[in-house]
Amino acid sequence: MRVVIVTESFPPDVNGVAHCTLQTARHLARRGHEPLVVAPATVGAATTSRPDLPGIFEHGTPEPGAPCPVVRVPSLPLPGYPQVRVALPSRRLTAALTAHRAELVHLAGPFVLGVRGMAAAARLGLPTVAVYQTDLAGYARTYLGTGANTAWRRMRAVHGAADRTLAPSTAALRDLTEHGVPRVRLWPRGVDTARFRPGLRDEALRRRLAPGGETIVGYVGRLAPEKHVGLLTGACALPGVRVVVVGDGPGAPSLRTALPGAVFLGRRTGDELARIFASLDVFVHTGPYETFCQTVQEAMASGVPVIAPAAGGPLDLVDHGRTGLLVPPLDARAVAAAVGALAADPARAAAQGAAGRAAVGGRTWQTVGDQLLGHYDEVLRDRTAVAA
Repeated sequence: MRVVIVTESFPPDVNGVAHCTLQTARHLARRGHEPLVVAPATVGAATTSRPDLPGIFEHGTPEPGAPCPVVRVPSLPLPGYPQVRVALPSRRLTAALTAHRAELVHLAGPFVLGVRGMAAAARLGLPTVAVYQTDLAGYARTYLGTGANTAWRRMRAVHGAADRTLAPSTAALRDLTEHGVPRVRLWPRGVDTARFRPGLRDEALRRRLAPGGETIVGYVGRLAPEKHVGLLTGACALPGVRVVVVGDGPGAPSLRTALPGAVFLGRRTGDELARIFASLDVFVHTGPYETFCQTVQEAMASGVPVIAPAAGGPLDLVDHGRTGLLVPPLDARAVAAAVGALAADPARAAAQGAAGRAAVGGRTWQTVGDQLLGHYDEVLRDRTAVAA
């Protein structure tokens, strides 16, 4: 099957959309399909054709670590958040669909480039599968204080045009359905249980992070307003607790002030990140707008108990009292109380971590990748039936 994946983000970007897109492309290639990725250009990426390689950007170019050719379209950094790139209008998208002889278009978190991908697919008569990944309404409330209804109108228009929308959690599926998005199905995310595993726990690293033998409580993710990492303030004040923050973003400077005593490690990826995860005693996610929350699943795979808000994606992942603790969203006192409870009872924390590892054992990218291929097949069959 020849699939073009149109994504708002792709490595070297570090975020949920980029990671899921990379894993999707890898699985398609492993299964013998022919994926092509279209994504915004990153800093330093070439965006103009080379005379010695005519048509290279229409057909895609190899990139380190990418499992398939990648077409980059011109982009600009989002004002105030340069880590996010916004694609500019470009003919390369339609050219890529045509040159690749696409049979299906996969839209990863469609917002700007994905909207153009949807329009191009419609013009070419190609079926589309749109993957819902970002709670734009929640972001609008965070950054603008308003605009949630406008965000939902945009999402309804984009996803309503797709042959199928895939929601990553039951909460996201319910939100989409309640806001009038048709043809929604559940498609969760996988986790690399070989990379993220309890055996990577590193006592030397733990001594560097918490030289006094403190309970190490970690957060991994973007440092941005919508993540509400400042809710860890109360945890920082608990005796015998060391908060460790992994990630980068526009909120980093203010958080260094708001979280006294916390250790900020910056952005970490790959095996180094897996070693950090496994070396935590407790993982805390603070953001209430997660459609899935991949870092919760990675912590569970690492054998670490999870504290997360009882909202969105974590509701599917955290079994309260068995694999971690769910707390009311945006409640700093509840976060601190949950951290204190697990820090005071290491045996309970260890049991929840072990249960978490067991719970995600079957959620590999291979398993969910095959589920995605099932969705593709159904969409193609439905198109064929309509045409007949």
